[in-house]
Amino acid sequence: MREQIFTFGQYLHRKFGVKVSKVPVSISGFTCPNIDGTVAKGGCTFCENDSFSPSLDRAKELKGFYLNLQSTKNPHLEKQLDQLQWQFDALSKRLSAENGAEKFMVYFQSFTNTYAPFETLKTLYEKALSFDNVIGLSIGTRSDSISDETFHYLAELSLKTEIWVEFGIQSIYDETLKRINRGHDSTSVKEAIRKAKSYGLNVCGHLIFGLPGETKEMMLNTASEAYSLGIDSVKYHPLYVVKRTALANEYARGEFKPISQELYLEVLKEAVLLKPSRVSVQRISAGIDDDSLIAPEWCKDKNTQVRMINNALKTAGLKY
Repeated sequence: MREQIFTFGQYLHRKFGVKVSKVPVSISGFTCPNIDGTVAKGGCTFCENDSFSPSLDRAKELKGFYLNLQSTKNPHLEKQLDQLQWQFDALSKRLSAENGAEKFMVYFQSFTNTYAPFETLKTLYEKALSFDNVIGLSIGTRSDSISDETFHYLAELSLKTEIWVEFGIQSIYDETLKRINRGHDSTSVKEAIRKAKSYGLNVCGHLIFGLPGETKEMMLNTASEAYSLGIDSVKYHPLYVVKRTALANEYARGEFKPISQELYLEVLKEAVLLKPSRVSVQRISAGIDDDSLIAPEWCKDKNTQVRMINNALKTAGLKY
């Protein structure tokens, strides 16, 4: 009999007794320090910046408005709160109808969601927690973009609600992080995760397999190191190429070759086998099914990916 991989959905169901779904939201005005020039310019080489802000048509008046940790005021906070409200209302309704979700976790997904003045963050987070049937927050961020004040505040919130912080680890190799224009080194990530854990926070780590120049051994070393840092959940991603990115230019020049499906399956299976049983899995692959995808073609169809992944996991007695 095949063993079911411990998923984040299972974790939430065990804890809350009902189906809980994450509701992803995008708040205009948020950006990243390696986009705005604080630590780098242009963002990570694989990042098509606009793709992280889906359907913010009602926020066009905020175009060109960006916050950072040094911002002293936010004249558009009320508009951001409105964005948060209507996104949650629309998506939670859909998730209830399509997936039978009864409770929700608001997922601040796009860009770096601690990269703003503390009072802005506090207001947005508390607004999200006030919505009906919300059991907590998951906050996507970077290791170089979260203050001690925010860590302390989130730790206090975690005493009464479910709080997760999601860090993009991507790779533990500094040469890789430099090549993808990450804007910080691996020490920054390690220190941030350790600090989050010292505050008692739940941490999800994002790992990318197939980064430029990385071998199978390097990818698995990154996974092992991430587990050893004490992460509580993990997202696995293959690196794919989309239009309007620096990586697309590298691919066009023949300087980057995407990971094959065969190698991704091999690395993923071994990474899952290395994973401590207590670490839940939130994502096991990634892709995009529109004309912005350049390569690899196998990242286009999510259902096909999951089927192939389960075939690979079957040989290890596992299923997703």
